[in-house]
Amino acid sequence: MTTPRRGRLEAVGERAVATPLELFFDLVFVFALTRVTDWMAHDLDATKMIRGLLIITVMWWCWIGYSWLCNVVKADEGVMRVGLFAAMGALFVQAITIPEAFDDMPGGLHGPLVFAVGYFVVRGVHIVIFFLVSRDDPQLRSQVLRFVPSMLAGTVLLTIASQTTGVTQTLIWVGAILGDYLGTLAAGSKWRMGSAKHFTERHGLIIIVALGESIVSIGIGVAELPISWPIIVASVLGLAVTGALWWAYFDITALVTERALAAAEGERQIQLGRGGYTFMHLPLVVGIIMMALGLKKALGYIGGDEGHTLADPMYGLPLYALYGGASLYLLAHVAYKRYVAGMLNFERIGVAVLLVALIPLVALLPALAMLSILTVVLIGLISWETYRNAEERNRIRHDASHEH
Repeated sequence: MTTPRRGRLEAVGERAVATPLELFFDLVFVFALTRVTDWMAHDLDATKMIRGLLIITVMWWCWIGYSWLCNVVKADEGVMRVGLFAAMGALFVQAITIPEAFDDMPGGLHGPLVFAVGYFVVRGVHIVIFFLVSRDDPQLRSQVLRFVPSMLAGTVLLTIASQTTGVTQTLIWVGAILGDYLGTLAAGSKWRMGSAKHFTERHGLIIIVALGESIVSIGIGVAELPISWPIIVASVLGLAVTGALWWAYFDITALVTERALAAAEGERQIQLGRGGYTFMHLPLVVGIIMMALGLKKALGYIGGDEGHTLADPMYGLPLYALYGGASLYLLAHVAYKRYVAGMLNFERIGVAVLLVALIPLVALLPALAMLSILTVVLIGLISWETYRNAEERNRIRHDASHEH
């Protein structure tokens, strides 16, 4: 694959690490996540939340394709660098069009169509570069060709959806997403993975990006409110919640799953990467974004925004987003760790169920008390896991045989 004279594409080595250009690409993705959260937070209702989740899913599919591509060919060399910048441009256009992804605003270009065209460009560049990468690899070339129909199905359906409205439009979006996801499964497992370490690092970085969106939401939620002790306390609690989510992923889960992926070979490794990371990291990101939405709303309640007082409870969709997002994040962790490393975490299942069960109760409490309970539950889970698994945790984190 190292053919500088012909295509200037260079293969990714086993010990590769994420390049600055890949991190730059991720910044565009996090901007898209921020746009989705801000858009949903304004006049939030069930329809907007459903559509927001659909947008996140589509944007995730844009990002995930390049996580595979950049794991095969170096992101910052030759043609790949140009292609990645082109994809970033289209992704950025999608991000700024998010408020019009479903409903066109008066004047200017037709928003839903612009979003669909941006999606087509992102996916098209991905396929073209993969096609170039596979020119000396018949098996990979065959895999890319089998993948093309699902890509076309998704983009065509989004284009059709841009010309419709209401429930019909939403259902066509669902069809586009299903076409992409099911088509990926049907296309087979003949892809290539240049570096398991690089692959897991990229997904870990995107979790950090999503967690960063939670912190951004905390700041934006109180940016225009006068500082007060309740806001300070709530902001610290929100940061503690975000820290607990970070700990849940990076303390040992990311380590054991990376080693399990690196130990796998051939199609089994591709299956673990596709199932554990391509598919199961999506609910992780969705859970974080839902929590970010809930935190943004909670800080508004606690800070007295829109006429709220400190005694007011937060209920309805913002509360479901906050507690439900945390529950989804934990359950996705359980599924991801089980699928990749074969380990089942019953504590996280129990806490995920507890969080959902607590929603009717905390809906009666002031927003600050509600946020405090969420913080205590999540920190309690992390503390218990750290204590209960102290010996195993030490072995996993400091086993010299796995150090690079």
